[in-house]
Amino acid sequence: MQFYNNLLNCRIITIIPKIQTMKNLFKSIALIAVFAILITSCSKKNDTPADQETKAEQKDKVLAYIKSLGFSDAQIVEKGDRYIVDGDMVVDKNMEVPTDNGKIKTEQYYNGYLVTNSANILVKVDPSVTSMAAEIDAAILQWNTVPNSKIKFVLTTGSTYDILIKVDNTIGSSTCGQAYLSTSNGKAGSVVWINQELIKNNSFAQRTRTITHEFGHTISFRHTNQSTSIAVPGVGGTDASSLMNGGQCGSGATVLSTKDKQATAVLYPL
Repeated sequence: MQFYNNLLNCRIITIIPKIQTMKNLFKSIALIAVFAILITSCSKKNDTPADQETKAEQKDKVLAYIKSLGFSDAQIVEKGDRYIVDGDMVVDKNMEVPTDNGKIKTEQYYNGYLVTNSANILVKVDPSVTSMAAEIDAAILQWNTVPNSKIKFVLTTGSTYDILIKVDNTIGSSTCGQAYLSTSNGKAGSVVWINQELIKNNSFAQRTRTITHEFGHTISFRHTNQSTSIAVPGVGGTDASSLMNGGQCGSGATVLSTKDKQATAVLYPL
């Protein structure tokens, strides 16, 4: 009997530490979970009211600037962190707004931000648009052969590039393409989107026009037939033959006009 009592006592002594260990383990897991929540909460920094106000002010400032260029509310579409202007010109909400908004004019236009590496603008072709390689080559050739201009688009397959051209068939039922405008820090617009589904039945020349036109936006050109803030010096007047005219998806000029080339040579001289 004493033997069984001793054995029972031994078992009790053995079991209690195990139970205690399990309790400690659960406590440890609970503490780890709490710390994980705290760390996650700290890493997901929420904007303060001041930050939100600053973002709202910046957004309003950019919107006011776009309107000051003569664009109506109907021509400005808000999309995430950017505005789509006149169908295909893309402007970031955090862009640096020029202080000299200027007056409405009817001439060849640019946005005032020239591309500093204009002699070596690297273009990467996304796999989604490789079927239009011939049109891309033809568009690049148009810009690269402008007389007295140092503009040179160069295709690359590397991981470093200035412009990515890709397909986006969701940008609009009447929008052939879209592109970021050149930026205030001297960089080309970083993305060109092509609505391949919309233009697939267009002629080769018209498909090339779309790409050539969007590349024009990446190096600062705005629409020739829309009033904007900065006229290209010495290249005034309207130009019905300009490839940079807007609103002519599938029907506009298919080659850079004389004034398009003159404006390019003025902005990017050899």
